[in-house]
Amino acid sequence: MTERRQMLATFRDRLGVVIERSGLNQSKFAAATGVDRSTLSQLLSPSNRRLPRVETMTRVADAHQVSIDWLLGLTHGGPMQAEMMEEQTSFAMNALAPNDERLIEWFGEAAGYKVRYVPQTLPDLLKTEAVIRHELDDSVASRPEQKMETAAVRLDSIRTAGSDLECCSSLQSLQSFARGEGVWRTFPIAHRRDQLRQIAELADELYPMFRWFLFDGLQRYAVPITIFGPQRAALYLGQMYLVLTSADHVRTLSNHFDDLIRGAVVQPPDVAQLARDLLAEL
Repeated sequence: MTERRQMLATFRDRLGVVIERSGLNQSKFAAATGVDRSTLSQLLSPSNRRLPRVETMTRVADAHQVSIDWLLGLTHGGPMQAEMMEEQTSFAMNALAPNDERLIEWFGEAAGYKVRYVPQTLPDLLKTEAVIRHELDDSVASRPEQKMETAAVRLDSIRTAGSDLECCSSLQSLQSFARGEGVWRTFPIAHRRDQLRQIAELADELYPMFRWFLFDGLQRYAVPITIFGPQRAALYLGQMYLVLTSADHVRTLSNHFDDLIRGAVVQPPDVAQLARDLLAEL
């Protein structure tokens, strides 16, 4: 009985979302959708105790490009299954850019679920201040202080809330950092040593809540992405994010992440020692 009431409440809420996004009032929405006006009013009433007929749900779903499963709360993919979110800078003192605020909010919403993450370079929550400044001091989209705060929130959530975070990246990306190759060519060796020490310390401290898998970049490839449980995935495209909320899309990306883990050549318990070995070579 509780499940039925929850489904009714979800349907009522999501039908309201569809109507709002249509830009129509209830009368015009009913006419455009082919649903009787009195039926629509009944479905939107908090006192309603009956699910709509299949024909009614089909008309709403077909006319407004949503699925019946979404209307009933059986899937997360709804009217906005994908959106572009531009990376923006906030210049207000101690303020985060809108994209950083949303990422932090999504981490909170994913509490209790596994969050999975492919970083652009190194995992944010492991980065030193010097690394973040090297990456962002000349950025046109983000201030270092914003990324430091976002990284601190992730680190704090692991330490205090026991979040379950998996990370995958290539072994070569970490080796290139240690050797000062590519974008790290001008990054001082002293700062690289500090970062490797911090990776070793945090990888030991946070395991098993935080697990970093390293795959062979000659065998596999992955773009920067964060998968927030079954709810959404955000792909970083460079100064913008592609946000997917379709359950099928999120499931497909999770399966891709599983493949990265299966191909890992360095397992999480060994990452700290790898960082120490790379440090010893400098």
